[in-house]
Amino acid sequence: MRNLSIAIFFLGFTLFVKAQELNCKITINSDQVSQTNQQIFKTLDRSLNDFVNKTKWTNKIYKENERINAQMFITITEYESNRFKGNIQIQSSRPVFNTSYETPIFNYKDNQLNFEYIEFQPLVFNENVYESNLVSVVAYYVYIMLGLDADTFELEGGSDFFRKAQNIVAQAQGGNSAGWSQSSDRSRFELVDNLLSNTYKEYRVAMYNYHRKGLDILGDNNSTGKQIIAGTMNLFDTMIKRRPNAFLMQTFFDAKSEEIQNIFSGGPKIDVVKLKETLNRIAPLYSSTWNDIKY
Repeated sequence: MRNLSIAIFFLGFTLFVKAQELNCKITINSDQVSQTNQQIFKTLDRSLNDFVNKTKWTNKIYKENERINAQMFITITEYESNRFKGNIQIQSSRPVFNTSYETPIFNYKDNQLNFEYIEFQPLVFNENVYESNLVSVVAYYVYIMLGLDADTFELEGGSDFFRKAQNIVAQAQGGNSAGWSQSSDRSRFELVDNLLSNTYKEYRVAMYNYHRKGLDILGDNNSTGKQIIAGTMNLFDTMIKRRPNAFLMQTFFDAKSEEIQNIFSGGPKIDVVKLKETLNRIAPLYSSTWNDIKY
């Protein structure tokens, strides 16, 4: 009977471990704050890491090696009377098939972070109720990361996650905190609205083609993989002709510019002259990176 109890315990523990979706490291930087007692920042750091990594965000079962690797860097610039102000940078990646390489999926900085937090305050997410701006911001970016990751494995596979992020926006707009407003430029509203909008449909097709059809076959067929990745840039070309300066373009190339430069600077040759012309047209801010593509 005792052995049976032990077996059930370990089975339950295994299921619990597999249930979590993220392997996320959250770091709090309070160097800009003149605060002699740093304990509250350490407590917040621990609480956020537990919150993100121990919350069950989906109904799916993730094996340990399927957990999404991510990082969140929260820089506190102001702190007074349990009120915090600063920014949050989010990075996520996923493995490339048949390689040891992790490809960056999302690399984004949100400068409109403000929240109230009392030390040891429980961090609990309720998707139907807005209770804490800190919880809402972090949960929102968790679902953005889950959605983008899913989009790289299945065409528009992240829609359900993006809709959850959109619901968080709707709940949070009543809280009057910065970053949620429809009228704000580069807001959380705009990001998820664009991800779900048919106006920017090429972005999500490109995410799937670039990763699943391109990167994931580079190890086995480098030439074909490179051709497919180059072809995804034409999808973006189509999109910006309809919506110049699309917000999603910035999010893509903030994560991918160096990777693209590395992919096309070695291995089987393709027409990089035409590719560089396309890249300079769709992402001119990264022209110095495109100029480093040598062949």
